Amino acid sequence: MVPRKIYDVPLPHGRMLRLGVQTLVMGIINVTPDSFASDGSSVDHLHAIETACAMEAEGADLLDIGGESTRPSAIPVDASEELSRIQPVLEAVIGKVKIPVSVDTYKAEVAKSAIQLGATLINDVSGLEHDPSLAEVVAEYKAGLVLAHTRGRSRAMYREATYSSLAREVGNELAMSLQCALTAGVAREAIILDPGIGFAKKEAHSFAALAQLDRLQTLDRPLLVGPSRKSFMASTLGGKSPAEREWGTAAAIAAAVMMGAHVVRVHGVREMVDVVRVVDQVRSHRKSFCNNDSSLSEEATL
Repeated sequence: MVPRKIYDVPLPHGRMLRLGVQTLVMGIINVTPDSFASDGSSVDHLHAIETACAMEAEGADLLDIGGESTRPSAIPVDASEELSRIQPVLEAVIGKVKIPVSVDTYKAEVAKSAIQLGATLINDVSGLEHDPSLAEVVAEYKAGLVLAHTRGRSRAMYREATYSSLAREVGNELAMSLQCALTAGVAREAIILDPGIGFAKKEAHSFAALAQLDRLQTLDRPLLVGPSRKSFMASTLGGKSPAEREWGTAAAIAAAVMMGAHVVRVHGVREMVDVVRVVDQVRSHRKSFCNNDSSLSEEATL
C-alpha cells in the first residue's frame, strides 16, 4: 500500500477539492452516440440530466460530462457539435447538483463555454497535446485541470504504444504537459494528473500503469485514475463486454486506490463508492497499525 499526500485543489467560485483524506469518485456522463462503455450513453439530454442527479444521490463527489467519444478509433467531432451535446446538460445539471462538475474536452473553445456555464474543472484526455491553448482558458478562469497521458489522436493512438520504460516515459511526458500548463499560467495547485489507462497503451501497459502508479508521485500532484470498463481487462475477464466488466472495474479501482489514486473516474457510481470506502478503511487501519495507534478497535486488532 502506497502513502497518499493530501492536496487542496482550488476551483472557481471559492470552491476547493480536498484530495487524499478519502478517495473521491467522479461519475462519468457521456452525452455521445458512440461511447464504448455500454452505459446507455446517447445525446438524450433528459437521460443525461437524470443520470447526473442519480449519481450525486449514489455518492459521487464530482461529475464528468463529455460530448465526444475518445475511445480508440472514435470519429472526432467539431467544437460546435460537442457544445450542442453538452450545453443543455450543463445548463440543467449545474442548477440541480451541489457537487463540482467537470467537462471532458481537449478543445479550448468548448472548455471556455463550459466554464462560463458553470463547470469548475476541465478534464483534458490529451494532456494539452491536441490544443495547448486550452491551458490559457483554464488559467483565465482559474478552473481546475486534469492532464491525462496519451500519444496521438484516438484513431492512431495504439501505433504510438511502444515503451522501453513505461513508468519513466509516462512520467516524463506528464511532466511536459504539467510544464505546458504552468507556462500558460495555470496554478500548480489546480492541476491533477492521470496516467491515461487505455490511452496509447496496450493491455500490458495499462496493467503496468496501475501497478506503477506510485512512480508518478514524484510529480507532486494528485492522481486521477479511470480504468472503468476499459478493454485492457477484456481478455483477462474472458472476453466480457464493457457492460460485464463491473467486477473487473472494482478490482482495478481497488488496486488504484491502494497504489495512491486520489480520484477514480467510473460509470457505476453506487458500486464503486462502496469499493473505495472499504479500501479507504483498509488504508486507514494500515496507517494506524504502522503508527502503533492505540485507538484501534478490538475488532480491528483480532
